[in-house]
Amino acid sequence: MAIEHDQIIPSRPTVTWRTGLAQFPWWLVIILTIIAIMAMRIIFDPIYRDIFVTIVQGLGLTLYVTVVSFGLSLVLGLVLGLGRVAKNPVLRNLAITYIEFIRGVPMLVLIFTISFAVVPMVARTFGLPNNAVSLTTRAIIALVLIYGAYIAEIFRAGIESIGRGQMEAARSLGMSHVQAMRYVILPQAVRNVLPALGNDLIAMLKDSSLVSVLGVREMTQVARLSVSTSFRYEETYFILTLFYLSLTLVLSLLLQLLQRRLRPGG
Repeated sequence: MAIEHDQIIPSRPTVTWRTGLAQFPWWLVIILTIIAIMAMRIIFDPIYRDIFVTIVQGLGLTLYVTVVSFGLSLVLGLVLGLGRVAKNPVLRNLAITYIEFIRGVPMLVLIFTISFAVVPMVARTFGLPNNAVSLTTRAIIALVLIYGAYIAEIFRAGIESIGRGQMEAARSLGMSHVQAMRYVILPQAVRNVLPALGNDLIAMLKDSSLVSVLGVREMTQVARLSVSTSFRYEETYFILTLFYLSLTLVLSLLLQLLQRRLRPGG
């Protein structure tokens, strides 16, 4: 008996259509709709517009604190991460002690302690007055010291994800341990931990609002000051939420694009 063609290769138009709907980024459409609604409100409502103009004054400092803090955190995190996997027990235990200490204390408490206890103490050690270091610099130092510990664990996981054979192969080619780490292990490890580092960058952008407790005039602090005089709680905090949501969304999309380009064959 002859076999019909449809019995051999059945068509699957319904499955493809459903798969396309399931994979469509509905979450992005919903968030963009919320942003669009808020943007229209800001354009046509003078109260929203005035508050928007006020909060945008803190945008530059928010981005400055985030970018500088994250850049320095990467350096500190890499150093601590290398210490975390070092064979030298002194270096390894010093790195573990620092990381566990930072991870064991709430972030807000650390920000207060570093800004109002550690930094003034170090300043006095060098003969400087307590107010020699600005509040913005103290905020950056606090975020660097805190996030350096978290990023160190990311680098440690990335380094340990590389097979031991990679190091042995590099050493067999005549490389020293430092050269093998620099030219063979670290490039692969960094590529593996890029998604995690991206998540930490977004987290730092959000956590930069915590330094408002120091009086740093970033977006959250500007919003708080605006509320204290206008008592426009609803409008102010809706717009502040819109700012952070828009920033994290743009950053998330850019990081996804970067990860695709750095992916092998991307």
